[in-house]
Amino acid sequence: MKKRALLSVSDKTGIIEFAKGLTALGFEILSTGGTAAALTQNGIANIQVSDITGFPECLDGRVKTLHPKIHAGILSLRSNPEHMRTLEKLEINTIDVVAVNLYPFKETIIKPNCTFGDAVENIDIGGPSMIRAAAKNYADVAVLVDSADYGKVLQELNSGGIALDTKKHLMLKAFSHTAVYDSMIANYLASQAGVDYPDEFTMAFNKKQDLRYGENPHQSGAFYEDAIPSMSSLARAVQLQGKELSYNNINDAGGALDLLNEFDACACVAIKHANPCGVAIAKTPLAAYSAAYEADPVSIFGGIVAFNRTVDDKTAALLTKIFLEIIIAPSYTKEALEVLAAKPNLRVLKIDGLENRVCVKNMLDLKRVYGGLLVQGKDASTFEKADFKVVTKIKPSQAQLEELTFAYSVVKHTKSNAIVLTKDGKTVGLGSGQTNRIWAANQAIEHAGENANGSVMASDAFFPFGDCVEVAQKAGVKAIIQPGGSIRDQESIDLCDKYGIAMVFVGQRHFKH
Repeated sequence: MKKRALLSVSDKTGIIEFAKGLTALGFEILSTGGTAAALTQNGIANIQVSDITGFPECLDGRVKTLHPKIHAGILSLRSNPEHMRTLEKLEINTIDVVAVNLYPFKETIIKPNCTFGDAVENIDIGGPSMIRAAAKNYADVAVLVDSADYGKVLQELNSGGIALDTKKHLMLKAFSHTAVYDSMIANYLASQAGVDYPDEFTMAFNKKQDLRYGENPHQSGAFYEDAIPSMSSLARAVQLQGKELSYNNINDAGGALDLLNEFDACACVAIKHANPCGVAIAKTPLAAYSAAYEADPVSIFGGIVAFNRTVDDKTAALLTKIFLEIIIAPSYTKEALEVLAAKPNLRVLKIDGLENRVCVKNMLDLKRVYGGLLVQGKDASTFEKADFKVVTKIKPSQAQLEELTFAYSVVKHTKSNAIVLTKDGKTVGLGSGQTNRIWAANQAIEHAGENANGSVMASDAFFPFGDCVEVAQKAGVKAIIQPGGSIRDQESIDLCDKYGIAMVFVGQRHFKH
């Protein structure tokens, strides 16, 4: 039988060169539609699939390759005499190479004017069928869904034949490719139907990079990007300089971006081990960084610093005075980059769009547990001063309301149990990850020292007892914000009234585990 390759691609990157290489090796090329036209235009002889099947493409191209003469040619086992006799009887030639990529479903649905009909029309049927058929018959057929593999396949063919290990690898890529494609379709349809948690849950990701190791050196790791990514995402960061990102770098940077996304005002966020160690809002990045640094000049060492405004040379000069793992910003001045270049190992990331808050309402948080997966909507809630409920006799001032809003934005992104003290738009004390709330309060107050006097306190969950109010009063805290909802709320309210502390209830808890 003749050596045959079927080429039918939506993305035609590299297909002309691949077809020329196959032709030179004696392959007959079968093709369809736009691919056939591109091959013909480039002087490459090819046979239309419709000439093989004896059946024209129909239904606006919906039916082209769905035919026994195609699928039998792909699926027949060359080592099975009965299969080969059947092909001979039915006058069907084997197909030895299948290069197919699919209708641009992802590219279609990300268009702002995409209709449901547009999306459905870009669901490929024949392509996945051919890919899966060729992958199933991997021992006899090389299936290619990635143009990056064209060169390797041609090289091995030139050397006598495609290695079985190569075919198995191509098989894996093929089934992964169709699985991601189907996941994108399922997720799109679920979003269109308003189904947040379907009975069968799948998600689609593409590998961004292998990591040297995971959270610890004895663990392996990799970083994957959403198959349909946001432009303002960590996966789309441009690394301007510095060493390769590690698992912990990426995890901490993700936490920094989550917290940074709380602020419209110019802000600086310093993160260490996924917890904030200094956060500030100010008129300039320089002022914001100075305040965030002063909040905890010890913990920031070896941390990550993120901005939602352009970093200039004066800010860069301060950043280079200590050891930092990563700096993140939407942009940098030329002079700033020249200053940062003095520390070549410092990772400098540019992420477009950080100046504006990114909508995360449709994002999901995932957590693997033994034998399953916990899935929840991202904590994307916002709180406005108009929603606050003042429960004490003394009312917070307008300035205190602003400060309480800032404090609650920070505590939302601090590991539970969490207490945060802030003053003048910057954190002064953080208590995080404690197994009881009073320990978190004591930690935050001890951290703040004299700065606790005149500060406000935020708690990620309600006060079960009045003890947090007691220690807050002794430290000089002037206002408290918490969700409320304890059966003993009145105890805390009465103590605040006794000590002249304003207390605001938000009505919304923000556990972060």
